[in-house]
Amino acid sequence: MTQTPDETASDAGSQLLDAALMHVPFDGWSDTAFRAAIEDTGIAPAVARGLFPRGAIDLAAAFHRRGDDAMVTALQQHDLSTMRFRDQVTLAVRLRLEAVEDKEAVRRGATLFALPMHAAEGARLVWGTADRIWTALGDTSRDINWYTKRATLSGVYSSTVLYWLGDDSLEHQATWAFLDRRIGDVMQIEKTKAQLRKAPGLSSVLKRADSLLSRVKAPKSKHSNLPGGWTVPR
Repeated sequence: MTQTPDETASDAGSQLLDAALMHVPFDGWSDTAFRAAIEDTGIAPAVARGLFPRGAIDLAAAFHRRGDDAMVTALQQHDLSTMRFRDQVTLAVRLRLEAVEDKEAVRRGATLFALPMHAAEGARLVWGTADRIWTALGDTSRDINWYTKRATLSGVYSSTVLYWLGDDSLEHQATWAFLDRRIGDVMQIEKTKAQLRKAPGLSSVLKRADSLLSRVKAPKSKHSNLPGGWTVPR
């Protein structure tokens, strides 16, 4: 069966990424690893640069998104209907980490995206992971909650990854305990916010804040050039 151009490009990209992963533990996500992947696969350098214009940076990003895809696939195989929502989120983060086959590749990626010139890219990737998790769990929020959910989960995910990278406990049990504590912290914050809304002196202030924040809207589509929207009251 003849492949479409998109399928051919996808196959070539996967081959390059797989080949690069053999070199990343030694050379990091570097141009050296990128050139080695090109040589190993025999893919024309011009084609490789067309698929990954920034070289190893784009390869590292593709590696991260591959993990997101694996997490969503694994999450779809679980029955979430009987699980508490906090447990669903915990499971999703755990599956995301368990999707990693090479911890050293993640460690090298964390080092790369910690550099000032690549920090924004790293933040986008983490936000993308949080978005994939919330979307997979059926989040339908389209207001300010769309942002706060992803921002909060991005923080939980980032801290858990850093803990996981240094965790040498049996089957990463220490990491899962750390993750459960972080989710618990978030739930406690939400509980405190709910209590504040009932406080006589703060309820009116919070209601005005909610009225203002209600104008913030989630992105209309993934292809939108703007991060969100703002409705003007009539």
